[in-house]
Amino acid sequence: MRLAKLTTVSIALALIATSGRAQAPGAPTPDSLPRPAARPADVSSPDAILTALYDVISGGAGVKRDWDRFRSLFVPYARLIPSSPLPSGGARATVFGVEDYIRRAGPGLMADGFFEVEVNRTWEQYGNIAHAFSTYESRRTADRKEKPFARGINSIQLLKDGNRWWVVTIYWDAERPGNEIPAKYLPRP
Repeated sequence: MRLAKLTTVSIALALIATSGRAQAPGAPTPDSLPRPAARPADVSSPDAILTALYDVISGGAGVKRDWDRFRSLFVPYARLIPSSPLPSGGARATVFGVEDYIRRAGPGLMADGFFEVEVNRTWEQYGNIAHAFSTYESRRTADRKEKPFARGINSIQLLKDGNRWWVVTIYWDAERPGNEIPAKYLPRP
């Protein structure tokens, strides 16, 4: 049943990716427009921006998300990229802009309730770039005793522009049979 749900999600993401609208050459896209001002506490450190990222997409059924806060975390042209397994093996990357993600994922997050929490992180930083392998668990409620309906790893790339941190890319893969999360990316007892 879980694999069927992941396959359904993968197919839905593929359909979303192929339903883009044509733009006039040189016309600004929603993802190229300036971002709303961020809360200083949200972007003051790599820890802060990852905390804000998980917080802003999480909420109960019927709870509207603060999409301006979400937008404020990302550089213009940032990308959110789920990988989807292919029936023949391997995977496909589906690329979303921030506005695409909000438009496509937002209604489902609000309708069903969605709480994603980071349970482990590995970290690399050099100069003004940083990368986190952030292991997540997803639930329909905030109750951490509830069994997660999904787990996986978010590969999150960050940039410090001299004043603050920005999310550049979130690239993720979900756990499934044959693609279990390795122990080194899970919380230590």
